[in-house]
Formats: sequence, structure tokens, C-alpha cells
Amino acid sequence: MYYLLVFIAAFVVDIIPFFGPPAWTAMVFLQVRYELNIWGVLAVGVVGSTLGRYVLSLYIPWLSAKMITMSKNKDLQFIGEKLAGNGWKVQLFVLLYTLMPLPSTPLFTVAGIARIKPMHIIPAFFVGKFTSDMMMVFTGQYVVNNAKMIAQGFFTWQNVLSTCLGIVIICVFLFIDWRILIQRRKLRLNFHIWAF
Repeated sequence: MYYLLVFIAAFVVDIIPFFGPPAWTAMVFLQVRYELNIWGVLAVGVVGSTLGRYVLSLYIPWLSAKMITMSKNKDLQFIGEKLAGNGWKVQLFVLLYTLMPLPSTPLFTVAGIARIKPMHIIPAFFVGKFTSDMMMVFTGQYVVNNAKMIAQGFFTWQNVLSTCLGIVIICVFLFIDWRILIQRRKLRLNFHIWAF
């Protein structure tokens, strides 16, 4: 029963298209709260997280069609087509990205908007996510047992920096005119991308 709760929590956290808490925090909380087996929590939580990111990448194109101009959507689809042609390079980038302490929301938001097929990134995401979440869950068990450390840990410079870096990554993909950059090798910014 509690493992189902771990799955649902990881899924819900990672289906959110905006910045929310990382799935490993829910895994750590539930593992410590109900004294669950760490490996069981990791297996169920990472599957839930991966499925959540998969669903996010499926519905984000619809959301972007409503919120971003048609020309910017076409520009992002163009970069998605270019990236999709580099199969193993995309997989390697996703693997390395998920091994770093960076939020995966920007990765899947951009991939979804660019209409990169989820299966181009899900396998590498799963491997990287399992590895990084394993470190976080094992480490988190110690941290959760110390309330003072938890209170101080929410607003560390690392968390603020990783959130800012995630916002920068999304802005880079949204505000650069990728077609001009790739075809003409000229950097052009376009801030008029919102459909409303």
C-alpha cells in the first residue's frame, strides 16, 4: 500500500510542467515515515517519476500550442528535429544531465515543446534518475533524521542555483531563434513568443 503511495507521489511531482519539489524528496519522506525498504522505494519511485516525465512530454506540446506563438512553436520543433537525428548524443546528454543535481523539469519541458519523441530520452533518463535518486534517497535518510538540517537545507545556495539554472535553460530554448542560429549561424533573440 505504501509503495503505491510512493509511486503516486513520484508520478504527480514529475507530471508538473513547472518547478516543483524533486521526486526524491517524496521518496525520502515516505521511506522514513513508513520505514520502507530503500530499494523498493527507489524501484517504485523511479518508475513513477519516469512515467510522470513521459506524460509531461506528451501533453506539453498541447500546452505550448496554447501559450506560445505558432512561429516559436515551429522554431522549437525545428530544433527538436535536429536533436532527434543525433540519437546516441541525445541519450548521452540526457544521462549526464540527470546525473547532475539539476531539475529535470526544464529538460522534459523543452523536449516536449520541441516534440522530441519521449523514447529518445526516457531510457537514459531512467538510468540517470535511478542513479541520482539512489544517492539522494540514501543521503536523505540521514538528513531527514535531523530536523534542523532539513530546515536549513530547503533554501541552500545549491537549491537556488539549480532552480535559476533550470529557468535559464528554459529561457535559452524559448528565446533563441534556433532556425536562424542553425541555418544562418546568427544568434537572434525573440522575446515575443507568448500567444496571449
